[in-house]
Amino acid sequence: MKLVKQVIGQELEQFESFFKRSLKGSNPLLDRILRFIIKRKGKQMRPMFVLLAAKLSGGITEQTYRAAGLIELLHTATLVHDDVVDDAMMRRDFFSINALWKNKIAVLVGDYLLSKGLLLSIENGDIPILEITSRAVNEMSEGELLQMEKARKLDIQESIYFDIIKAKTASLLSAACAAGAFSAQQNQEQTHFFQKFGELVGVAFQIKDDLFDYGVENVGKPTGIDIKEKKMTLPLIYTLQNCNPTTKKKLIYIVKNNNNDPKKVQTVIDTVVSHGGIEYAKSKMNQYQKEALDLLHNLPDSKDKEALVELVNYVINRKY
Repeated sequence: MKLVKQVIGQELEQFESFFKRSLKGSNPLLDRILRFIIKRKGKQMRPMFVLLAAKLSGGITEQTYRAAGLIELLHTATLVHDDVVDDAMMRRDFFSINALWKNKIAVLVGDYLLSKGLLLSIENGDIPILEITSRAVNEMSEGELLQMEKARKLDIQESIYFDIIKAKTASLLSAACAAGAFSAQQNQEQTHFFQKFGELVGVAFQIKDDLFDYGVENVGKPTGIDIKEKKMTLPLIYTLQNCNPTTKKKLIYIVKNNNNDPKKVQTVIDTVVSHGGIEYAKSKMNQYQKEALDLLHNLPDSKDKEALVELVNYVINRKY
């Protein structure tokens, strides 16, 4: 992402300093955990989207950094809570918070991060941005619950799958882009434009994540995790809708009853591959990517726009 770093490299450094200050703990245990979180932080793609949306909407302001901080705090809080829900011991090659400090502390740390984000907005009067992100958090929770409900019945249709990922994943990226745009000059039309753009990118992002579970790329982690958790993702949904009744019955039985058997899980993966599930999911991912980039054609040409295009392509073409 050379161009992204050229365009917002300095602003990213300022954001990182701002984020570290935002995470300052008030007691030794909390401070130690927060330093651990900073050490294992990811690529910070969502703050990048906030900053670039702001640049393309009138310019980065102090409110932009607060918006990026709020988005990253909320995102980090959801990751900490997700690891507890999923009983995950590792994240990004590090031990998870719950693996090191147990579930009770992990839940409280997630709550702390959420409250820091809320206070960051309230204390600075950023109520419209808080409203944008609060709606996203509400949608994320509903999306996760809907996915859990469907995992029990395994009756999910493609339309429901897209409802789920728009809520649980795309909503936060959509909020990041909308908050960035709003922070530049409080223009509602521009805010809605970037809200839609972020949703399209977020859907493509989640499909890419779902493809990783089928070994499309060597990402250094086991495949078949979604199958073991009975998560019905697009490659499997497509296969179930397009295979013969005998194969469909076999796949559903494995997902319901043999999802912890590595050989059976591999059978599901192989069947999905042979029935075109991977290629279909890729085509849908590319469709959403194209729709997002087509929206950007409405903006004047600039280095900022080129950087945002580069970031979108990176999100879709990433190897992990």
